[in-house]
Amino acid sequence: MGLDMVAGVLVDAEDDYAETARADFAAIGGLLERAGLRRWTEPDPAGAKSAEFEVWGYSGLHTVRRLAVHLAAGGRLPEPLGEGSRAVDDPLLREVQKALPADPPGPFDHLVHHSDCEGYYVPVDFARVIVDDEAPGGCLGSSVRLLAETRRLAEALGLPEDTDPHSAEVFEAADAEEPAAEGWRRHGVESYVCLQLLRAAKVSVATGAAIAFV
Repeated sequence: MGLDMVAGVLVDAEDDYAETARADFAAIGGLLERAGLRRWTEPDPAGAKSAEFEVWGYSGLHTVRRLAVHLAAGGRLPEPLGEGSRAVDDPLLREVQKALPADPPGPFDHLVHHSDCEGYYVPVDFARVIVDDEAPGGCLGSSVRLLAETRRLAEALGLPEDTDPHSAEVFEAADAEEPAAEGWRRHGVESYVCLQLLRAAKVSVATGAAIAFV
């Protein structure tokens, strides 16, 4: 799949990566301070555990973002992607991602306005995504807001948030050649990714650890 999100990146990190991550966290601390937000530091990795969450590669993350922008714009989910179609080519998603986060923020800004391969979400509650050249990856998101946004999306899908993303029913829906007629199984990959994002955000909020793309 090629893309994971990790909470607790300092746990068992090699020296070079740990040094880079600590520098990133120091930069994030400065950004939060300048924004007038509460102080945050990554927890001490000693004795802690990391948690990894697959999001079906870059394409999987884009499928969820596609749902989010259509839900925000029209109040309903779009039709499932057709065979050979890519979420990243969706005209509305492309239009939304070209623009900076709005003021006031939209209902899915932390999900949509973030890099798909780098950067962090931190367990600090702030409404607007922080877009700054000093932010690793260019954008800093809130895992508190990411949790709220993915819960909103799960509700729209009719997807119970305690569903196991690794269950047979989820994988069958994600791998199906034809989408189901109704319910969350109609958007199988999106449901899998939504559940993984939910789990990552919950771990981040509970432990105080940032979410990182790896």
